[in-house]
This record gives sequence, C-alpha cells and structure tokens, in this order.
Amino acid sequence: MTYLVNDKCIKCKLTDCVEVCPVDCFYEGKNMLVIKPDECIDCGVCEPECPIDAIVPDTEGNVDKWLKLNTKYSEIWPNISARKDPPEDHEKYKDEKNKFEKYFKENL
Repeated sequence: MTYLVNDKCIKCKLTDCVEVCPVDCFYEGKNMLVIKPDECIDCGVCEPECPIDAIVPDTEGNVDKWLKLNTKYSEIWPNISARKDPPEDHEKYKDEKNKFEKYFKENL
C-alpha cells in the first residue's frame, strides 16, 4: 500500500503533510504535490494532516489515475521536505470539483 495525492490538492497545495512525512516522499509541481509511491513507507501520518482530504490510500477505489500521476510526476518534479505557505487564493479552490481538468499543470 502507498498513499497518493489526488486533484483536491490542485490550486490549494497545502504542505502540512510534507512537514510530518518521515521519509520526504513529497514532490512539488506548479500547483499541486504528489507522493512518490516507491518511497512512501505507508505510515499514514500525512493523511490526517491534509485539511482538504487530498491524500488517499491506494486501496481506495478509483485511484489508478492518481497512482499513475503520482508515479510520473514524482520522477520529474523536485522534492519538497519543508512546509511552505499555501497560495494566497487557495481557500476559494478547496471545494471546487474537476480541478484536474481545469487547472492541472505539468510544470515541465
């Protein structure tokens, strides 16, 4: 099992989860974070730290898309190991639906 970041993180990019991760398996893109599945030790401490429920276990249904996305972009984006301030306007996006289709940026 591993934990994954889904589209709820897009445009919110809260980093409370990064601060508690014991193995620094978070990677930062332009407008979201991802978890490197091969580095995640399945401890689960990050999941309750996310105030918008953007972190889910890979045992939850319909996560294939997020497993692929987290795997791909954790190989490309830089590692993040410390908490950062969220985007100024993150509050207005926290409950928005279909954020992946509207806002995802590869940051390549």
